[in-house]
Amino acid sequence: MADFRVTYDRTVDAAYVYLTEPQARVESARMYPCDPVDAGAMINLDFDEPGRLIGIEVLAASSKLPEYVLQTAERHDTDGA
Repeated sequence: MADFRVTYDRTVDAAYVYLTEPQARVESARMYPCDPVDAGAMINLDFDEPGRLIGIEVLAASSKLPEYVLQTAERHDTDGA
């Protein structure tokens, strides 16, 4: 099973799932916003220059991702918590 790096900012309730090697510094060339009405949240897909999916941003993350994912994510809270 692959391990994924996940960051979470509770202040804005946003999480980011990195789909690249942990040490890789890949730049996003394109972002595709997904606003599925039934999901009740915004999801953004980031792609690199060759078109590979490199990351997923999930807004309203606390209602969309499993709690264990958010608990183990790297915290990037702007409120210092």
